[in-house]
Amino acid sequence: MLVAVALTTFPNTTMTSPDTSQHDAAGAAVARQAVAFIDEHASQDISAADIAAAVHVSTRALQAAFRRHLDTTPMSYLRRVRLARVRHQLQTAGPTVTTVTAIASRWGFTSASRFTAYYRAIYGELPSETLRN
Repeated sequence: MLVAVALTTFPNTTMTSPDTSQHDAAGAAVARQAVAFIDEHASQDISAADIAAAVHVSTRALQAAFRRHLDTTPMSYLRRVRLARVRHQLQTAGPTVTTVTAIASRWGFTSASRFTAYYRAIYGELPSETLRN
């Protein structure tokens, strides 16, 4: 009974949960800044460490912000941005002007089989079909 009286009488954090709203806001800001950095630098050879450095957080904090606020990882987000840009270029280019391999390699995809698997998983067609249509 003495402990219960002390806890209700004197200010403490034992019975309340910590305020995480500031932490959530900071994580959301980190995610927004990282997304802007990725969107601007998607054509360059960047890593999670580069993205984290650009937004002034650790790689672990960057990954946590992406998981919590975007439900993905920074590198998965970067891959999706690059795939979207590849798709746009495939749609606007003619099959006689360029190749899928040339466009994919411009956006950092070095493995043709992996690139094709990622592309098909997202868009439901082969990159060569997009280029032809």
